[in-house]
Amino acid sequence: MSRTTRKQRSTYRLLSALAVLTLTAGAATACSDGDSTPEHAASSSSSPSSSATSSTSPGAGQSGVSKLHMVTNDGHRLAFHVTQGNGHTIVLDSGGGEDSSQWKDLVPKLHADTGATVITYDRAGLGKSDVVPGPWKVDSAVSDLKPGLEQLGITKSVTLVSHSQAGEIASYFAKDNPKMLSGAVLVDANLPPFFTDEEIPRLVAASRPQVDAAKKDPDKPENRQIISTAEGFAPAHKAFHDVTWPDAVPVAVIVSEKTPLDGSPVDAQRWRDAAASFAQDGPNRTLVTAKGSSHEVPKDRPDLVLMEIEDMAATQH
Repeated sequence: MSRTTRKQRSTYRLLSALAVLTLTAGAATACSDGDSTPEHAASSSSSPSSSATSSTSPGAGQSGVSKLHMVTNDGHRLAFHVTQGNGHTIVLDSGGGEDSSQWKDLVPKLHADTGATVITYDRAGLGKSDVVPGPWKVDSAVSDLKPGLEQLGITKSVTLVSHSQAGEIASYFAKDNPKMLSGAVLVDANLPPFFTDEEIPRLVAASRPQVDAAKKDPDKPENRQIISTAEGFAPAHKAFHDVTWPDAVPVAVIVSEKTPLDGSPVDAQRWRDAAASFAQDGPNRTLVTAKGSSHEVPKDRPDLVLMEIEDMAATQH
């Protein structure tokens, strides 16, 4: 690990990685097991007490029991999985095309090591959450996350952990709600400096074959996500390029050594450069390189992800 101050799923993620560079989770083949090359204010209508059901999640084990809370926002239901603790809260947001199960192995360890309440959730159209038709919009994703947390009674002292595409949600969430966050860990996440006027067309072109293939079977959940993310990608990411992270929110930036764009040296270097630029562009920011890791850092380097989350939580609480 080095620090500087402080293949189908992979195709989806290329969409979400080179391509949608929404970056979902993978790299060039998108977000599953492959490789590849070059989601505001809505009304909440249901309380967790009336809509929650509970169950033990596969990874909850001895550290605590994970309860499923179904909350309603803007007419659709979202699944929040809560492992109750004391004091502060750690929220884990998955990469594009991934549901909350991405974190199942880390949740019990985080809960045991920190004593914090640990929350994972399924974004609309994934896991146990309702499908919302139409293009994927980051403001809608932010509008789901904030009311969901509020319905669970969480309004402050949150450490937000975001992988890949979820970096976009984290950026807008932090900008609009800095007082809710005590810190953040961005795990090989989409970051504003990467999405330049030069890079966006490259990503759109690179993702076109995956999008065309997905349209042949649009009802498949992962294909639905690829298609919805691709719609409006260029203007959405042009706007994302201008988003600024609030200085008041400390952030650890983990960048993978291989990046999601490992098949294109030019784009991979731009990915690393964007992470470095973001880390240097404000106070209370730390850059960490996940040596030997692909874009799937939570899977390849869970030790590093755990350490950075626990360090951030301990420092801020």
